Amino acid sequence: MKPAARLLGLVAALAVLTWASLWWSAGWWVLAVLAPLAGALAILDAFEVSRRAPLALERSMPRTFALDVRTRVRVELRNPGRRREHIELHDGHPESALSDGLPVSSTLEPGAAVAIEYGLRPQRRGEHGFEPAWIARTSALGMWKRLDRCGPAQNVRVLPNFARVAALDLRALEGRLMLLGLRRKRRRGEGMEFHQLRDYAPGDTLRQIDWKATARRARHVSREYQEERDQQVVLLLDCSRRMRAQDGDLTYFDHCLNAALLVAYIALRQGDAIGAMAFGGPDRWIAPRKGRSALGSLLGAVYDLEAGLESPDYQRAAEKLLERQRRRALVIVVTNSRDDDTGDLAPALALLRRRHIVLLANLREPSVEAAARPARVADLEASLLACAANAYLEGRRAAIAGLNRPGVRALDVLPRELATTLAGKYLDFKGSGAL
Repeated sequence: MKPAARLLGLVAALAVLTWASLWWSAGWWVLAVLAPLAGALAILDAFEVSRRAPLALERSMPRTFALDVRTRVRVELRNPGRRREHIELHDGHPESALSDGLPVSSTLEPGAAVAIEYGLRPQRRGEHGFEPAWIARTSALGMWKRLDRCGPAQNVRVLPNFARVAALDLRALEGRLMLLGLRRKRRRGEGMEFHQLRDYAPGDTLRQIDWKATARRARHVSREYQEERDQQVVLLLDCSRRMRAQDGDLTYFDHCLNAALLVAYIALRQGDAIGAMAFGGPDRWIAPRKGRSALGSLLGAVYDLEAGLESPDYQRAAEKLLERQRRRALVIVVTNSRDDDTGDLAPALALLRRRHIVLLANLREPSVEAAARPARVADLEASLLACAANAYLEGRRAAIAGLNRPGVRALDVLPRELATTLAGKYLDFKGSGAL
């Protein structure tokens, strides 16, 4: 319980009256009457509000939230007592989330309920908790505010905002998606995987003609192919300390997760199986799966991953992946390495390519990119900075190029371009039949 503004104002008035009594002799008589009366009223008011029955609170909201998406939370307060309640509510939402519409002031009639709604915009992925709400209840005379904790503690999950990623990046990939038949339109006669035999049609190539079937049936018969399906894609995600760096509102690892989910979505629509493994932090393995539930399973397994404080061990990660993934797959490695990491990264990639096709996406710092291409060079210091940044980027490009081998494709990518770039490269591999 704490004093309300009315009680503080009364105390201030009595203090002024005490000061005035130094020059006004009658003031002492007035003070002698008012001070005990005010004290008695304050005690009675505090006693009254302390004996009130607790309020009942129920919170209605989704079990899962999307990162940086406003979601409505509904709180219902019920007054079981016989007095009208003037309350101020502040819900115990996660500290990392931004709220609008709080605190809320309201009046509860005896035996009645009131519904309060506010918006919540989570700013961090993972498992987060709601604590009981804080409710300030004003006493009958308005001298005190009783602070209560009311309602249950609840846990919610904050997932990556995949809908926004997909809406932006799928638009850029629309042409490739159409070419690869991701709209469930098979392209007769193309692809790498045999589908069926059919009668010859004008435009069929010699490659498509099945000469044995033609001889048996005494008419031209063609093979019909479709895009290869039921292949496997494994995302190898770096959770080490360098993935904590920021690019805009997101960390490098947030960009990494968004890209992984976009590739998973496209691969699953193509009929492939998708899996993932985290290294450089929590050891997490999701075996490749396909089907409608695979994306939800992947999302549920990686939504709470965060970049830690460890250094990446590329060799150990490659060994673990080879133990877990026996079947040939496209392995997409996402990391943020420096030139001095090449000696550790190259042997790991060589180990992986013995069994798999490897696509490496190495994240490039936007700050270095901006320093290398300033809008204007104002002085010698800015010129030297631009020269140093360009020299660094040139050395980085050479190091990345040195990682390219048969079975290994290395890319140097800005974090904000990662999702579109990886999805495009997957489609390139798929269309060329390299898988």
